[in-house]
Amino acid sequence: EKGNTIAVFNRTAARTKEFYEEAGDLKDRIVPCETIEEFVAAIRPPRPIIIMIQAGAAVDQQMDLLRPHLEKNDIMIDAGNANFRDTMRRFDALKDSGLTFIGMGVSGGEEGARHGPSIMVGGAEDSWKRVEKVLTSIAAKYNDDPCVAWLGENGAGHFVKTIHNGIEYADMQMIAEIYGILRDGLKMSAAEIGEVFGQWNKGRLESYLIEITEKVLAAKDPIAGGPIVDMILDKAGQKGTGKWSAIEAQNMGVPATGIEAAVAARSISSFKTEREAAEKILGLPDVPALAVADKAAFIHDLESALLAGKIGAYAQGFAVMSAASKEYNWNLPMPTIAKIWRAGCIIRSQFLDEITSAFTKAPDAANLIVTPAFATMVKDTDGALRRVVAAAALHGLPVPALASALGYFDSYRRGRGTANVIQAQRDFFGAHGFDRLDGADSHHGPWGSGLNA
Repeated sequence: EKGNTIAVFNRTAARTKEFYEEAGDLKDRIVPCETIEEFVAAIRPPRPIIIMIQAGAAVDQQMDLLRPHLEKNDIMIDAGNANFRDTMRRFDALKDSGLTFIGMGVSGGEEGARHGPSIMVGGAEDSWKRVEKVLTSIAAKYNDDPCVAWLGENGAGHFVKTIHNGIEYADMQMIAEIYGILRDGLKMSAAEIGEVFGQWNKGRLESYLIEITEKVLAAKDPIAGGPIVDMILDKAGQKGTGKWSAIEAQNMGVPATGIEAAVAARSISSFKTEREAAEKILGLPDVPALAVADKAAFIHDLESALLAGKIGAYAQGFAVMSAASKEYNWNLPMPTIAKIWRAGCIIRSQFLDEITSAFTKAPDAANLIVTPAFATMVKDTDGALRRVVAAAALHGLPVPALASALGYFDSYRRGRGTANVIQAQRDFFGAHGFDRLDGADSHHGPWGSGLNA
């Protein structure tokens, strides 16, 4: 559709034929191939070949099938949701082969795949320059700026996509928690809640996820006739990228509590039978129903709390990327990442412009929430987040991701925390030592015989 002629291959020839027959006016730009040999022969050397299949072993198998047919300077491009460590391994494995590899994160779901995604490229810069024109032509556009960029060597693109998905997990979980407060706390219908999200999408929370939340809450069930969301089983699936985000954050010692809470919440949701059994045994908390004196004011608090939680999730995600950039010598361009997420991707939102601006003005900021614009936003929404989390806790409404955001903010901005007690405990039972506030050269406590207790 963007003027590129492509050869296509699927190991099931019937799928390729079906795809070609459905291409309509685009048939003259598509070369359908039934064998790998035919496919490779159809592409002018040096060949860029996009592989878009299930992540993991299937990618290695496809690469092994392709390699005997490729020539020097051909590029294999994995555009699936790969683990960045697999991408780094594949990149290294091809280093001396004459072939090269690109790990390309792609976000946008079905709509993005068809009409323009956000594209995060990792690999050698000269490989990127060879495919830049085509990728730029197909990427989503934000005010005519293409949402595609080269982000660094080897696994950089897939790592950024992984963190994108981790932020997405947190964002979706917090939306679900706010929905739960409106549904179970204020006893609002799906349609009424959808209207609330629709209003929020006109303001500070404007984003793709808020937009589609309004739509799914308004949709009717063609079978039962009521809201379709009320008929959907409350078990959330996950394919691994959120978990990878949390694991890598832990590996680098960077707190990503919103992502961790969201991953855990999806896991708990999958224990549907256990949850139903636990409700029969434990019952729900014996607390009064949520009653608010001013419903409109409380809903405004919910909006602000969701904005605060969203800021926390993005701040944590960018902090993890910053740590990885140093760890793997990627030099990830934070303003560019925010820019290419402004359109095409699932977490696109209006405040990505503000993140772009914040990191452009302060590229070495320790954390997004200490940049001037976001520090003001955190202060403005702090009270609302605190009130919402408190109300939810007092009324037995689970808000693990929103609560994690509050805990993150409170811990991050407290200059004197409580880890001194942990260090004392560690020294007491394991002689691990500690540093002193006065800088004195004494690193163990006066525990005496209790040291080995």
